[in-house]
Amino acid sequence: MLRIGLTGGIGAGKSTVSATFSECGGIIVDGDVIAREVVEPGTEGLAQLVDAFGEDILLPDGALNRPALAARAFVDDEQRATLNGIVHPLVGRRRQEIIDAVHDDAVIVEDIPLLVETGMAPMFPLVVVVTAPVEIRVERLIKRGMDEADARARIKAQASEEQRRAIADVLLDNSGSQGELVEKARDLWYSRVLPLAHNIRARQVAEHKLALVRYNPTWPDDARRIINRIQMACGKRALRVDHIGSTAVPGMDAKDVIDIQITVASLDVADELADSLANVGYPRIEHITTDTAHTDDLPLWRKRIHGAADPGRPARVHIRVDGWPNQRFALLFTDWLKANSGVREDYLKAKRHALTEPHYTEAKEPWFLDAYRRASEWADTTGWRP
Repeated sequence: MLRIGLTGGIGAGKSTVSATFSECGGIIVDGDVIAREVVEPGTEGLAQLVDAFGEDILLPDGALNRPALAARAFVDDEQRATLNGIVHPLVGRRRQEIIDAVHDDAVIVEDIPLLVETGMAPMFPLVVVVTAPVEIRVERLIKRGMDEADARARIKAQASEEQRRAIADVLLDNSGSQGELVEKARDLWYSRVLPLAHNIRARQVAEHKLALVRYNPTWPDDARRIINRIQMACGKRALRVDHIGSTAVPGMDAKDVIDIQITVASLDVADELADSLANVGYPRIEHITTDTAHTDDLPLWRKRIHGAADPGRPARVHIRVDGWPNQRFALLFTDWLKANSGVREDYLKAKRHALTEPHYTEAKEPWFLDAYRRASEWADTTGWRP
């Protein structure tokens, strides 16, 4: 089963994307629909809202008067937090009930308007955010019959565009026509969502081209989202999670593959994490169990490695044991590159040469034999510590 998160501000066009994914075969779990369901007459949710906001949020027939509730709940952060504290747990419980009843091969699209606010984004192997300029969103809301002041208040009360962009693996721009948005959503479904679903079911890593590219300023943001997923999946078993390698070095050209290191207490713990990481989109690469050793302590260069199932964001997740030389060197090497422009240029030359050889990783090893010594000397000279 693949669960993807879908969100977007009011008026952005999230409902259009949700409907398109449904037509493509996705099973939609709509947060707005569930939020209405859990506060219907006779429910625990409605009773709690009345206790918090008063009887005058009810219509004469006992149903919830939503404009009256909004007038109470959106006046300040404290009132809004009270509303969220009542509704969010009930919605979460009902959402899980629906998901538990779905077959294992399904692609579930969880349509969650407050995905940023609930902090749920790292639960999903893929998060899709629908976006549009504020003025376009206001215009759309007015056409739906909403007062302009109310529209702007609703937009202001939600997460900012910057906050949504921070959790977005995919950003769908809806500043154009509805037809254009539908085409973007369909292309995303067939080119990325379905391959990701297949790879997660098959526990296989997405293939990617091996090439050096110019430094991409979005790499740190991509790494941060991966780290957030890993931390949620691993919990306290991950002693630390770091962005390592060339993509962690500002301005440096690199392969478009995000390298992450998880530090654990033992390889037994690393093995315990295999299913948890696979479920959030990082299946294990079984045949790789060690790094090339640069000391005589060969057993201390063992590791586990996972790769991204998502064809749209290549990544490698290295799991190494705290204090072992390979764990220490991964952190040292990244900081050494950051601190020394000459070393960066030297490493790029080695990588360019390695790309001309049949086996890229093996071709770099002669350079790394000397780099391990030089980086260790730099660490001793500067007093570097992990």
